[in-house]
Amino acid sequence: MNKLITVAPSPHIHSGLSVQKLMYGVIIAMIPALLVSIAFYGIGAIAVTLISIVSCVSFEFLIQKFILNSQVRISDGSAIVTGMLLAFNLPSNLPWWIILIGAMVSIGIGKMTFGGLGNNPFNPALVGRVFLLLSFPVQMTSYPVPKGVSTPYISNIEGFTGPTPLGILKEGLKNGTPVSDVMKELPSYLDLFIGKLGGSLGEIAGAALVIGMIFMLLRKIITWHIPVSIILSVYVFTGILHLAQPSQYADPLFHIITGGLLLGAIFMATDYVTSPMTPAGMIIYGVGIGIITVLIRVFGAYPEGVSFAILIMNGFVPLINRYIKPVRFGEEVSNG
Repeated sequence: MNKLITVAPSPHIHSGLSVQKLMYGVIIAMIPALLVSIAFYGIGAIAVTLISIVSCVSFEFLIQKFILNSQVRISDGSAIVTGMLLAFNLPSNLPWWIILIGAMVSIGIGKMTFGGLGNNPFNPALVGRVFLLLSFPVQMTSYPVPKGVSTPYISNIEGFTGPTPLGILKEGLKNGTPVSDVMKELPSYLDLFIGKLGGSLGEIAGAALVIGMIFMLLRKIITWHIPVSIILSVYVFTGILHLAQPSQYADPLFHIITGGLLLGAIFMATDYVTSPMTPAGMIIYGVGIGIITVLIRVFGAYPEGVSFAILIMNGFVPLINRYIKPVRFGEEVSNG
């Protein structure tokens, strides 16, 4: 008797880990970066994070309960993860009502429109972030200066907003300033790595993000394939450009520790639902994100390109999964 085997949507569970345990593991991994953002941005970081999380959880509850008339599953932690990731992509001075719109778009359009967890083709938090960036470009790119940061480009006056290091580099090159001269006016690479740079909540602390990555790798929440392939591809391609014309292109390390590269590579691109299933597919996916990020940063109008790169490669994931398949076990038996 033939039996129909139904394969449920991802994320697929292959061990004792449940979706709930995985999601709360990701939340724990984000705590170091959250603490650093609070240390540098204070009450603003707390407010943005709380509003984002509460809004995402509330919208998911309301949609499941009153629109889809389905079982409420907010306890699985996925809405909290989306809320934290959305907050990590926002400035600490963003008005509450814009955060509310971002949460509504992330959950309502980026997630629930496609059927909820396991069915969304694009990372919900990035859908909300890009929507806000296109709709409110001024508010989304006016970053408060972190405590203790003062350069000729960025004042340390309380309440002052300034550009990110990538924005400073883009503007300097536009004005004909060599890369080496721009770098002299920025904090050291060590300071940039620990959080002394302008940017959204989650992208300012590379060291804290790396701690979160190590935690997730040790707990087997993620594998190394996507983060390493993204970071390595950015390193290689920016390195080639830097070697070819050092006065025009920044060195690879600058591109890795600034902007949202580490945030995107570790927490956004590794989303279970919107990333490939096989190690080979993950590497192809990661290299694609790295290349597109470099193209946008170096040749595009925006100083940052990680969000767009991840969303673009999210669209290629079904194609990658179709042609990059895991090794099949067993053999075909003829009935003849």
